Amino acid sequence: MSLARQSATELLALLNAGQTTSVALTETFLDQIKQHDPQVKAFLRVDQQAALARAADIDQRRRAGKPLGRLAGLPVAIKDLLCTKGEITTCGSKMLEHFAPPYDATVIAKLKAADAVLIGKTNMDEFAMGGSTENSAYQKTANPWDLERTPGGSSGGAAAAIAAAMAPLSVGSDTGGSIRQPAGLCGITGLKPTYGRVSRYGLVAFASSLDQIGPLAQTAEDTALLLEVLAGHDPLDSTSIDRPVPKYSETVKQPLKGLRLGLVREHFGPGLEAEVEQAVRSAVDVYRSLGATVKDISLPHGKYGVATYYIIAPCEASSNLARYDGVHYGHRTDEKKLESAIAQRRATLQAAGRHAESEAVDNPLVWMYRQSRAEGFGPEVKRRIMLGTYALSAGYYDAYYLKALKVRRLIRNDYDAAFAEVDLIVGPVTTATAFKLGEKVNDPLSMYLVDLYTVSANLAGVGGIAFPCGFGAGGLPIGLQLQAPPFEEERLLRAAHMFQQATDWHQRRAPMVPA
Repeated sequence: MSLARQSATELLALLNAGQTTSVALTETFLDQIKQHDPQVKAFLRVDQQAALARAADIDQRRRAGKPLGRLAGLPVAIKDLLCTKGEITTCGSKMLEHFAPPYDATVIAKLKAADAVLIGKTNMDEFAMGGSTENSAYQKTANPWDLERTPGGSSGGAAAAIAAAMAPLSVGSDTGGSIRQPAGLCGITGLKPTYGRVSRYGLVAFASSLDQIGPLAQTAEDTALLLEVLAGHDPLDSTSIDRPVPKYSETVKQPLKGLRLGLVREHFGPGLEAEVEQAVRSAVDVYRSLGATVKDISLPHGKYGVATYYIIAPCEASSNLARYDGVHYGHRTDEKKLESAIAQRRATLQAAGRHAESEAVDNPLVWMYRQSRAEGFGPEVKRRIMLGTYALSAGYYDAYYLKALKVRRLIRNDYDAAFAEVDLIVGPVTTATAFKLGEKVNDPLSMYLVDLYTVSANLAGVGGIAFPCGFGAGGLPIGLQLQAPPFEEERLLRAAHMFQQATDWHQRRAPMVPA
């Protein structure tokens, strides 16, 4: 069997047994990237020389019997919104096209300490705003199962890299489903931890009360291995929770006895494709065969989840992205372009009989801000900044943002009530299999509804995991989602592993993966 086809856990066992080397492993995945990424476009940057040098150093230390980190020699792909010292980190935006952070994000520092081989930065929707990885300023990523379809978003590059066997592990972020939705559409496993379980220090922020970093991998066992490295308290992140990190990689194989699953009534209604519903209900039957009990439950305020999310998230985005003004951070317009824009606007105003002072045309600083942000941000980011700025403005704050926060509390109350009756909530990840590239890009509302089943977990701050539970008529993966009470990632991983031990959906690989 090709090294590229094996799971991260299997590869680590081979490394530790001396049956392969980190250099050989890294070369295998680099070859897969070279062969298939021109079509998939999962990566924005791959530093082959640095990856091989790090792999060689790990091999040398392994041969010398020196202590090694938990992931020693395993390649890991990184979503391009995690600050990496001295390496360009764009967040999929022209605004940060030349930004090389002077420090490492905490999760990057942890990966380096674990002796992972950072193989490259993956493509994403600009500033993590999108559900198809079509909003990137640089390229559109394709789904390895069908190159005409989306891998999901915003962690589409991170998910596609796993599905195409270009890396055994990857790190993404999830603000409204951006790990779970692409995991579901790409037929892999992805976990959004509880808010506060993984440090956000060094994550380029989209919506600070919703963003969470998490692992993507082929299996629940691999996901547990990576989460064990990523999780933990960080004094540099004031929202990081100070509580012990379980040995996820050791407990993941322990089956859950007496598991109580909650099936949400509201998840099975108009809009859910029949083949997705059938796959999800069949997956629930698998759990029944493993001894789980299933109970119908209700999350009555979940129907307001998308609307609530698309008020809170843009409001926080409007605040977070205000720093990108061409002075403190980010792209700054060329002086000649600025002069031309000012002159053109002044002429337009004069032709209309209006005074230039009405738009501060004579203030070059204001126009530098305007021109820099107009050039640096893409259409979706501009749309969400405008939505958020409007909702936070005088006269609208109470009507929109404050009301959304109250509904958010009701959504969390629904989860608390549900978890008093069940151990995990089970349901679909998306309403359908992967849609075609370009199908929804000009219909923002349709794109926003892609996150129908995922946003509520972020609003409530709970953890969730997605993994394959079947395939549709077109040969595209269908995902199953489990959600758990806060800080019960161990339960999520064990339940997912139970399912994967009883089925083989997670073992099926995209056509481009070598045998």
